[in-house]
Amino acid sequence: MKTYKILVVDDEADIVDFIGDYLTGEGYGVIKAYDGIEALDRMRQDLPDLVILDIMLPGLDGFEVCKQMRAESTVPILMVTARDTDVDKIVGLEIGADDYIPKPFNPRELLARVKAILRRTYRQDYQPYNQRAILKYKDLSIDTDRRRTTIGHRLLELTMKEFDLLLFLMRNPGRVYSRDHLLDYVWGQDSFVGTRTVDVHIRRLREQIETDASHPQYIKTVWGVGYKFTDE
Repeated sequence: MKTYKILVVDDEADIVDFIGDYLTGEGYGVIKAYDGIEALDRMRQDLPDLVILDIMLPGLDGFEVCKQMRAESTVPILMVTARDTDVDKIVGLEIGADDYIPKPFNPRELLARVKAILRRTYRQDYQPYNQRAILKYKDLSIDTDRRRTTIGHRLLELTMKEFDLLLFLMRNPGRVYSRDHLLDYVWGQDSFVGTRTVDVHIRRLREQIETDASHPQYIKTVWGVGYKFTDE
């Protein structure tokens, strides 16, 4: 069985050691970093399977680190915030974080979130064998084997969850899904994120695949219900 490597980033050594010891005891490999620059270096050199990233870092804060990581990698990111506010959560999700947890946290909850993210991200049986490898509608194309998305001849830089959400909708054209259903199908029923996450990811997808995001051709809003991939 694969041993997952987790990069833990916090400027407080005691917290890094506490999280690291707990994860090590659960069988994970742990990489430690104490500021944003070191975190980026460790990500590039050690290629972790998951990053636990504190927001309140000196110099390069967690938001900027998250943006730079997301520009270079699809590694899942669990953000840690000392302020349990909607603003921090929304900003984190908008720049590419996969989940968040407020301080102080129960280590069991942290572990549950880590397991849920890893399970969703690296599950082996995501695509059924009876699905074709290439999905295409107009100029939009998804290569499910390579996890590549193009619009025309332009390769899109989608996060892992953006790709999964687009793939799910595109495999089910014309069907309307509520935000709760999309969370269950794409993020998993054990996800800790809220329905606002779906709206953030839909908006980011539209910015990349639509000529005019305010008048979408591909992902349609069904007011009062949810979203669907067009069947027109």
